[in-house]
Amino acid sequence: MKGIFYIIIGSACYGVLSTFVKLAYNDGFIVNDVVGIQMFIGAILLWSIVLINKSRKSKLKSEQFIKPTKRDVLLLIVLGSTTGLTGMFYYLALQYIQASLAIVLMFQFTWIGVLLESIFNRKLPEKSKLLSLIPLLIGTLFATNVLTEGISSLNWFGVLFGLLSAISYSIFVLLSGRVALRTNPMTKTALMITGGFIICAIFLPPTFFTNGRLFVELAIKYGLILGFLGPFFSTLMFSKGVPLTGSGLASILGAAELPTATLMSALVLKETIGISQYVGIILILIGIVLPELLRKRSLQTA
Repeated sequence: MKGIFYIIIGSACYGVLSTFVKLAYNDGFIVNDVVGIQMFIGAILLWSIVLINKSRKSKLKSEQFIKPTKRDVLLLIVLGSTTGLTGMFYYLALQYIQASLAIVLMFQFTWIGVLLESIFNRKLPEKSKLLSLIPLLIGTLFATNVLTEGISSLNWFGVLFGLLSAISYSIFVLLSGRVALRTNPMTKTALMITGGFIICAIFLPPTFFTNGRLFVELAIKYGLILGFLGPFFSTLMFSKGVPLTGSGLASILGAAELPTATLMSALVLKETIGISQYVGIILILIGIVLPELLRKRSLQTA
């Protein structure tokens, strides 16, 4: 039960990020600084915990973790660039479309991941995964209002950035389970977030490093909450919860990010969300849950 609680809290924290980003835009902050401050503060918080654990010779160090090699460090930083690109594309999408639509587009990583996995492994996906694509794709049509308002209602810059965030996140999910598996999760995450900050700083150079007043104002208003809830606290919750629940259940519980982001956009940002969108979100959630339910059913009947 504790593991389930950790995962739900972590995914809910991810879900509220888009609302704070939208509020930051409304206050006049630009995407370069918003995404930059989140990754920068997140990296500082994570490295602080890594150093504290190291100095105290914490329990984490006594477990079966090994020090990452130079190759592992480089791979983790490169892998972390995909998390940075995910945040960068997602936050760019939020400049053009509603938060409730942006999170739906980002959640296309579910079927994109299935496609990439089949290409990577050179074999067709399992039947359960193929079946899950049906409610996922139908749900997306409903959630984006394409069926009710037509394609012309969409802002294509927002759609493009939203889908790019889904692609980059799919790449991260595909590769994260193959790199530095025995490295301390906190150290691993700190290296990846560092890589994410580097790639964001290259493509969207933050201006707050040359403007101390901007840095303080942005950090106090939005940076601390974004850096804490996103890269730091959510990661901590998942690192605690996944070993207790298993990856299958964790992927289902992680879908709590979608309804959280939608409800926050409706309650805080006052975005209009119609019945069609709610139906679409429910179908997407069914598509996420379906493979795990079918897998458990096949194990019980075997």
